[in-house]
Amino acid sequence: MVRDLQEPPLSPGEFRERFLHYLRYIRGLELRDAGPADHLAAVELVVREAVIDGAVASRDAWAEAGAKVVHYLSMEFLLGRLLKNNLIATGLESSAREALEGLGLDLDLIIEEETDPGLGNGGLGRLAACFLDSLATLDYPAIGYGLRYDYGMFRQEIERGWQVERPDTWLAGGYAWEIPRPDLTVEIRIGGRVEWHQGAHGKYRPRWVEWRSFYAVPHDILIAGTGTDSTAILRLWSADAPKEFDFQIFSQGDYLRAVADREQVEAITKVLYPSDYVESGRRLRLIQEYFLVASSIQDTMNRFRAANGEAWDLLPDKVAFQLNDTHPALTVAELMRFLVDDVGLRWARAWELVRATCSYTNHTLLPEALETWPVRLFEEVLPRHVQIIYEINRRFMEGVSQRYPDDPERLGRLSILHEDGEKRFRMANLAIVGSHTVNGVAKLHTELLKKRVVRDFAELWPDRFVAITNGITPRRWLLACNPRLAEAVTRRLGDDWVRDLDRLAGLASLAEDPELQGEVLDVKLSNKV
Repeated sequence: MVRDLQEPPLSPGEFRERFLHYLRYIRGLELRDAGPADHLAAVELVVREAVIDGAVASRDAWAEAGAKVVHYLSMEFLLGRLLKNNLIATGLESSAREALEGLGLDLDLIIEEETDPGLGNGGLGRLAACFLDSLATLDYPAIGYGLRYDYGMFRQEIERGWQVERPDTWLAGGYAWEIPRPDLTVEIRIGGRVEWHQGAHGKYRPRWVEWRSFYAVPHDILIAGTGTDSTAILRLWSADAPKEFDFQIFSQGDYLRAVADREQVEAITKVLYPSDYVESGRRLRLIQEYFLVASSIQDTMNRFRAANGEAWDLLPDKVAFQLNDTHPALTVAELMRFLVDDVGLRWARAWELVRATCSYTNHTLLPEALETWPVRLFEEVLPRHVQIIYEINRRFMEGVSQRYPDDPERLGRLSILHEDGEKRFRMANLAIVGSHTVNGVAKLHTELLKKRVVRDFAELWPDRFVAITNGITPRRWLLACNPRLAEAVTRRLGDDWVRDLDRLAGLASLAEDPELQGEVLDVKLSNKV
């Protein structure tokens, strides 16, 4: 699926024609009447066509090959602006620049008009975004799963020398790169209680009853690979209240209750990381994490069933769940619930499939920063999952006690359940126990993780821990951010480095070249003035 980076899919003339077409038939304007926002919208629509063409080709290729797909679960995706990245990825930048110059427009000024979706606030989210870019560029089938926050990372303003935080209303004017997928909406359940029920052959079959439900509505953002038709999907979930529930309450005349109930549901995807200083904020955070996990697993299992029916032994060959930190650690419990309760697999077989499917990335070396949740809060929000986590832990503790029969302190440290004071579930422990691989984000990080933070787990399963160093995408952080330096590199090494960063090692033999040294200094100076 690799494309020649030097061959744009549209000529400048074709780009110009489509730009003017969208300006007239989507924005309803002639060039003389259009403003910066209109120029941006028309350019985005031209580029979006090329990205969608790649996405369709990718989807067809994945289906034909029966490929295994990476499902990357993260509470954050710090994407940055996508227009320039997509212009580079699709090979349209030069055509766009020439076409717009011919119309008296500056592509760089148009790019500056784009909104930055604030779906993350740090390295966790940027790593997730870089991974999707890399997976697409390397032709790996990949779907990222996250939440479509109404208000993401705050917008900073300075007033009288002080920082003021404003809401980041990134969706206010619409977002050109997302595609609503209401046809893939799934139902999410929380609350209620668990009933004892005797199933076939007298087996215990729990029933989760009296739950309340709402909906997860997906919106797809397409992540274009560079120099390839391969395209990753970032599927973001929005929370929506049941329409029929609203109607029943409205018909009874209780308008305020209907509005309040709808607002409670929509709050789930209102803001990134609600405050955990109050009980209501902690409850909302837990619901957010489960909402991400449950909707993503349902979506994945629907797709698996459509392709493979009930052949669950194929699950690890078709599906990989990568948990980006502990926020999606509930994947372990929810996948067990699905396989045991909904599919009807035996516990032991379901557990084998879960562990063969999940892997976990650790981001923190501070033990006190590892996420824990009060069991009482779980009992209120996810009563069935409390039972499942207890059973996972019971079986895990049985195995550990056989290996370390005279070391109760070690058992306490390894347990998913923290029992010193208020009972709490340790989400990092759950993620480690339920994953086949645990990685740190650098070699040193992984060594410290094994020696200091989860030493007991590293001694129990030394082969499970690996180091995968955080990388960055050279497409955004060199090719897009510093085009003159990228051009200097390309003239000497060719453009293969854009897809294979190891090619930059070829610069070592040119380190003493006075011409290259002078050009690099000129680029540095021009970037500063």
